[in-house]
Amino acid sequence: MKRILITDDDSTTCEFVKEVLADLDADVDVCTDPRKAIALAQERAFDVVVSDINFEKRLSGIDILKAVKQARVETEVILMSAFGSLDTAIDAVRLGAFDFVSKPFDVDELRRTVRRALTEIPPPDDGASPVPATTNDSILIGSSPKMLAVYKAIALVSDSKRSVLIQGESGTGKELVARAIHATGSRSAGPFVAVNCGALTETLLESELFGYVKGAFTGADTDREGLFHAAEGGTILLDEISETSPALQVKLLRVLQQAEYKPVGATQSRKSDARVVAASNRNLESQVREGEFREDLFYRLNVITIIVPPLRERPGDIPKLIGHFVHRLRASATAAPRFSQKTLEQLLRHPWPGNVRELENTIERIALFSRGRVVEVEDLPPKFRDRAPASESLFEGLPALDEIERRYLIHVLARVEGNRKRAAEVMGIDRRTLYRMMERFNISDEKTKRRKGFSQH
Repeated sequence: MKRILITDDDSTTCEFVKEVLADLDADVDVCTDPRKAIALAQERAFDVVVSDINFEKRLSGIDILKAVKQARVETEVILMSAFGSLDTAIDAVRLGAFDFVSKPFDVDELRRTVRRALTEIPPPDDGASPVPATTNDSILIGSSPKMLAVYKAIALVSDSKRSVLIQGESGTGKELVARAIHATGSRSAGPFVAVNCGALTETLLESELFGYVKGAFTGADTDREGLFHAAEGGTILLDEISETSPALQVKLLRVLQQAEYKPVGATQSRKSDARVVAASNRNLESQVREGEFREDLFYRLNVITIIVPPLRERPGDIPKLIGHFVHRLRASATAAPRFSQKTLEQLLRHPWPGNVRELENTIERIALFSRGRVVEVEDLPPKFRDRAPASESLFEGLPALDEIERRYLIHVLARVEGNRKRAAEVMGIDRRTLYRMMERFNISDEKTKRRKGFSQH
């Protein structure tokens, strides 16, 4: 029979995960101490270890992953965290983690992930030791499930030689994702070259990308190397590739298929050793259907695709992003404002059509006029001040039903000191319903939230 070890410093979480995995026909052990968990994994042959990342002790889930893989490389390790980051995802993937799931987790997703891990064919042990690679400064901000999926994708593709397609709305951070792929991969020592394909005419873009030889056109007095040459041994980002002409798309396809190109006016091809990352704010698949983008080039690019979510789909990351921008302003000796709670709530209501770029520009504009004081709702630009819930004019000051449920849940959890079993009894619901409520309101670690004053709200 298969064996599973669950480790989390919250015993209730351990028991709940054990209950979730009850139908997998496996023996399940639980442990709340990371040191004991490591000792157990070294003594017994577990098929899967499901571990939290952030323990309240010195050891972390990454330490457990290292120890488990060192003791028995074929054991699959699944890490759980409510505080996902790019660095953590990179470490987890490089050290051999099977998967990385966010907390609060989707019950069915966790069950599917563990089931896949139990049926996975173990990799051969070639004696190689995985080497972790992290970034010194994680530019991508956010720990929402959709951003965690982006981090995992970056970690998985960074060392691949294949081209990557990054899709997302304008302002979502597609270039940051491309830079993270480069910085965390085997080509990080090489150059990173970015070109906006939509900012140049077809003729100029071709000569910029591939270079030209003397006499290729009027004014070409000398040979000039292009950006593909400049990116040798590194990465070239073709931003807004959807704006390229059909003729240029043919030449880009040749680069991807045969790793070679011709400078403008040249008779001989040159080899290319630049990894291609393409980005687009338009749906390339729709463009293919409409005959605006070459199908063969699309499928060549679409081998590895990363979708960067718009800000409206990850509102929980907005406070973190605001904090990041404010911190950066202070680091540059710029007067940085503080935001009242009502101001933050008002900013959360905004749909942010310009995504992270719009948020960054907004914070900088507010900082310019705030001179370091506390920013209240009336200090915001009109488009933010005027945005309010549709029901506010009729029921001003009354919280929404969801907000009442959230406050009640937090209050009960605080009164029972985080005992989820007791909380479910007090509320007259079963534990599964309690966990679904916690997931819906993004209450992932009530003990941490109590320390931060959540229970006083």
